[in-house]
Amino acid sequence: MLTSKVTSKYQATIPAEVRKKLGIHSGDTLAFEVVNDEVRLRRATPLDLQYAQALAATLGEWDSASDTEAYREL
Repeated sequence: MLTSKVTSKYQATIPAEVRKKLGIHSGDTLAFEVVNDEVRLRRATPLDLQYAQALAATLGEWDSASDTEAYREL
C-alpha cells in the first residue's frame, strides 16, 4: 500500500508509482469518485470537465449568499 501525508493546505503528493501507472503529469485535471468509504482517482477526461461545467451552470440559481446562510447549519 502506498501512502501520502496531507498538508495543512489539504494537499497530498501522488506517489510516483501511481502517477506513472495513471499517466498523470503536472497540470492534469484529476477526477475523484467517492464510493462508500473509498476514493477512486483517475485522470479527468474532457467529457468529465464538460459535464461538471454544465452541471455548475444549471445550479447557479442556488448559489447566493442567502442560500449559503440558510444551508450553513445543515
